[in-house]
Amino acid sequence: MINPQLAKPLYEQIKLYLLTRIEQGEYLPDTRLPSERDLAEQFGVSRLTVKKAISDLLQSGQVYVQIGKGTYVSRAKIDQSLDSLTSFSEDIGKRQQRPGSRVLEAREIQASVEEARHLRVAPGALLYLLRRVRLADDKPMAIESCRIVAALCPGLLSEHDYERESLYQVLRGEYGIRLAYAEQSIEARLAGTDEAALLQMEARAPILDISRVTYTDTNQPVEYTLSAYCGARYKFQAILRRV
Repeated sequence: MINPQLAKPLYEQIKLYLLTRIEQGEYLPDTRLPSERDLAEQFGVSRLTVKKAISDLLQSGQVYVQIGKGTYVSRAKIDQSLDSLTSFSEDIGKRQQRPGSRVLEAREIQASVEEARHLRVAPGALLYLLRRVRLADDKPMAIESCRIVAALCPGLLSEHDYERESLYQVLRGEYGIRLAYAEQSIEARLAGTDEAALLQMEARAPILDISRVTYTDTNQPVEYTLSAYCGARYKFQAILRRV
């Protein structure tokens, strides 16, 4: 338990207590921690002290919040290598988890100036917009908004269920589009209110903002995607070699 006589602050002792029980398997991934009120009563401290301990665990990604339900133990972060072009479904499947999606939007749009620049089409050209929450074992991991050049894949949205099907597999299998490489940038920022609700996390929690343009083996841009990944559940890994 905690000891008020120690130099270590009480909130840090509570944090260590919870971490120890997580590591020992007493609190398994996706199980709910005791409430702030219960922990405050258990340790004889204020809820503010407990809140600080929980906040530190949230920042380190050890726990996550489901709004209106409580605080839960996080699973190990999903690693994605930056040296190969893979789909979200492929990344999740490799880790023995079940990929899935919840479609938020699937419609035709006209290319904005920025979208046209990335996809090398004229402003106003027809694009498909596919916006989804990407899931791993039914847990939201990312919000993904894809813009695809409609002229390359007519009927892409009308004939497929993208809550169950992989976009990359459809492009390859039905349209013969061979995706070869991508240009990608990653930035860190804080989640907005709507993003936090979709990802079942606290507002202003850290997310990874990712922009990607994917090309065919003939250097034709096909897909321009903007994604927001939950920083507590996802990390990117790269091998760097000295030139």
